[in-house]
Amino acid sequence: MVSLNPVQILSPNAEQDKAENARLNCFVGAIAIGDLVKSTLGPKGMDKIIVFGSRKEIQVTNDGATILKNIGVDNAAAKVLVDISQVQDSEVGDGTTSVAVLAAELLKEAEAMISQKIHPQTIVAGWREAVAVAKDALTASTLNHKHDEVKFRADLMNIARTTLSSKILNQHKDLFANMAVDAVMRLRESGNLEHIQIIKKTGGQLSDSFLDEGAGNDRVLDRHAEHR
Repeated sequence: MVSLNPVQILSPNAEQDKAENARLNCFVGAIAIGDLVKSTLGPKGMDKIIVFGSRKEIQVTNDGATILKNIGVDNAAAKVLVDISQVQDSEVGDGTTSVAVLAAELLKEAEAMISQKIHPQTIVAGWREAVAVAKDALTASTLNHKHDEVKFRADLMNIARTTLSSKILNQHKDLFANMAVDAVMRLRESGNLEHIQIIKKTGGQLSDSFLDEGAGNDRVLDRHAEHR
């Protein structure tokens, strides 16, 4: 004889949300993540002090991926935003805060539309159309100075300065922007950033940093320090 009693598949301490409550919890968690990192965005962004680990280590940063990686998140939608930020960091290396804030703002607008009884699939379809329009607008406004080395370098300098404006080395952004652009220009057509080696040395100042041709080692660094 087959028993028709319900089978318990969840942990006795598990909590289960359905329908509107589950949707609301997702919105609240994701929007909270956006609000957390929003104040670190841009050149006027503020740093966050993070205390993590069993040894209560302290880290000061305004990098979105670093902040989100070191906070405890148990909300499903919030975890998606954390994953988005980490993927952006690994694939691009910049814009980690921007993607989290953008996704949170989209969800905030979606919450308002859902409260008006607009179906989620309709909202997603509208976003997909908006992505196509945005791509077309960006493509129409792009400039290609690949064959003009002077203008091409100026474009790269503007990109590098913008990227460094919100970093801790903002005061030396011209120095590091020049080094970054020089390093990239030396790659020629390959574009393989793995060919650029970064060597860190304890002591000194940010302004002591330099770009050297060929392979770098301690002897090269010591010789350069003697010249300075």
